[in-house]
Amino acid sequence: MARSEDSDGEPFAEVDPTGRYGRYPNLLGSGAVKKVYRGFDQEEGIEAAWNQVRLSSFADDTPVIDRLFSEVRLLRALRHDNVIGLYHAWLDAEHGRLNFITEICTSGNLREYRRRHRNVSLKAIKKWCRQILTGLEYLHTQQPCIIHRDLNCSNLFVNGNLGQVKIGDLGLAAIVEEQNCMAHSMLGTPEFMAPEIYEENYTEKVDIYSFGMCVLEMVTMEIPYKECDSVAKIYKKVIAGIPPAAMNDVKDPETKAFINHCLGTPGNRPSAAELLRDPFFYDFDDGVA
Repeated sequence: MARSEDSDGEPFAEVDPTGRYGRYPNLLGSGAVKKVYRGFDQEEGIEAAWNQVRLSSFADDTPVIDRLFSEVRLLRALRHDNVIGLYHAWLDAEHGRLNFITEICTSGNLREYRRRHRNVSLKAIKKWCRQILTGLEYLHTQQPCIIHRDLNCSNLFVNGNLGQVKIGDLGLAAIVEEQNCMAHSMLGTPEFMAPEIYEENYTEKVDIYSFGMCVLEMVTMEIPYKECDSVAKIYKKVIAGIPPAAMNDVKDPETKAFINHCLGTPGNRPSAAELLRDPFFYDFDDGVA
């Protein structure tokens, strides 16, 4: 029988049809497509993230709804320490809501986490990078290939007590059936989008470009191209190959070279597996084999 509150007496706003998961009123985050609430798994006694989408808001936007269900299907199939895991999903037809329960990262997203902790060593940043690349390698080597397409520091989540980083928000991910892992639609966050995305003909290497921009933000705590006051100006700089002004704030030559390696032309851009063997990590041992 479903309970309406947890063991401390805090009331749930709702419970899932099985009665196992409860949703608290506390909003953890809100985006253009969904809201994320604090949830609780009563059977396992662990906190979770309750993702909720009001489908009525997108009744006339079939592509958005298709992407949401695609995220759920993706998450169900993925199992990796550096990718957010899915516990449960269901459609609330009566209220026109799609709900899915995912694991929760206690420290929020990497953008917020980095800004809260300004004194972070390069060793710590390398550790985060290793984990993100390991997650990307997993996604890119799936059959079929999975391209995230919207990798940025707000879609990377942190368990700060463990120093653990996980890739989340796979709602814009592309499952690519073709052997050449090629996709053809323009989606993403402009500051982090590789130039070839604008041409709507690209591979999983767009995630490597976005990863490079994430590294830049981790190091400088600046969102790339913050000097631009419009998407059009960002587009012009990206297409022209003009790097973000924040690159001037990267003082360590090795780190700058690593970022530039990620931002290279698609043909010269390394894979996630190749980056994991980059000299950037040669003097670094995080205890992971």
